[in-house]
Amino acid sequence: MEYSNAFVCLLGIGTVFIGLICIIIICSLIGFFVRKFSKDEAISSVGAGNTPASSAEEIPNRQEMIAAISAAIAEASGKDMSAIRIVSVKKIG
Repeated sequence: MEYSNAFVCLLGIGTVFIGLICIIIICSLIGFFVRKFSKDEAISSVGAGNTPASSAEEIPNRQEMIAAISAAIAEASGKDMSAIRIVSVKKIG
């Protein structure tokens, strides 16, 4: 039995879209579980008395970290490292 070109194209496109819909559903389910468990961890860490790091805390090896950040920015932007000025650095989390 020989299939028409239109049938083969529609079957291929349908298969791709069904696969994409399955990937979307799987990603949504994984995201749901990650959000659920990460919220539980955040609530338990706040309840245990853990406080977030204050901005007044010193960052260890600050000059080395700033040099590494400058080098990464210079490499990504294609500019010379001396043309980059880092004004402030804050520790997040």
